[in-house]
Amino acid sequence: MKELQVALNNDRSYPIYIGAGLLAQTELLTKHIRSKQVLIVTNETIAPLYLVQLQKALGDYQVETVILPDGEQYKTLQYLEKVFDQLLAKKFSRNATLIALGGGVIGDMGGFAAACYQRGITFIQIPTTLLAQVDSSVGGKTGVNHPLGKNMIGAFYQPQCVIADADVLDTLDDRQLSAGLAEVIKYGLIRDLAFLQWLEANMPKLLARDKDALAYAIERSCLNKAEVVGEDEFESGIRATLNLGHTFGHAIETGSGYGHYLHGEAVAIGTCFAADLSRRLGWLNDADFERIVAVFKAASLPVTPPKDMTTEQYVDLMAVDKKNIDGKIRVILLEAVGKASLPVNVDLAQLQATLNGYAG
Repeated sequence: MKELQVALNNDRSYPIYIGAGLLAQTELLTKHIRSKQVLIVTNETIAPLYLVQLQKALGDYQVETVILPDGEQYKTLQYLEKVFDQLLAKKFSRNATLIALGGGVIGDMGGFAAACYQRGITFIQIPTTLLAQVDSSVGGKTGVNHPLGKNMIGAFYQPQCVIADADVLDTLDDRQLSAGLAEVIKYGLIRDLAFLQWLEANMPKLLARDKDALAYAIERSCLNKAEVVGEDEFESGIRATLNLGHTFGHAIETGSGYGHYLHGEAVAIGTCFAADLSRRLGWLNDADFERIVAVFKAASLPVTPPKDMTTEQYVDLMAVDKKNIDGKIRVILLEAVGKASLPVNVDLAQLQATLNGYAG
């Protein structure tokens, strides 16, 4: 087992545990639980696979469960209420612990519920997808979607720990695995060129689920994320670079209907948009751009934008983004392969040129 630390300038620092067979290691859980009351929030896909195993690991704790439908389209206030219903019905106190057992949707919803219930209870992240293990479970971003904008309702709320059990990836389907690789590739593009080069050389191993390759990719990704979050917990500066491709990608998810594209798929397409815009600004050359598109293709990710979304629709949806200030659309771009920009105010004409001109 590897243990990394998300080092924050307060008492909210916490460990990330990475390894195999961690769900069965009771002590990893119990040392982060404050009372006997534990609520596990999971979904209909993960519950049959891992819920009983987690319940056994918790032994004689008072363990209650909430099982939500699986999918981005259920990441709403309506379904979040089901978590509050159970917390209240079972009379959970402020010392209770909420465990989010699932992918990014469950982690975001569980964390937001923990942040809100009695103004904050303990929560633990047990991510079950590659995307959640390398990105969404780390850093304390929690929330739900709204029909007009993704992740616009939420809170920064750090977990007590993250337990990334590599064994749960054995049941992950190929599409979800590729979606997770989009966020892995992101770290190489924004700040870790050597990692990007490793990914380009080892993508076949990752797609074949080579255990050593996956373990290295998870650890390297979490190291990158932990360093950025430790420097900028509340996204006032460098943490925004983790959103490369996300402004475009969130527009695709919202415009296409939540659940049509997996988050990582939308981010892959969005990153190609961002690379194209970076090229138009003269920051990347044609070879850089083609290299970026090629690495996403090698990960079996889409690089072609939806054909039924208009330029006007993109601009409308991108205007609803947390990075925007005073009505200006701001995006993360690439100053070079391996180096991201801080949020850039986008000239509407240049943005429209990219939206109209890049067809994958």
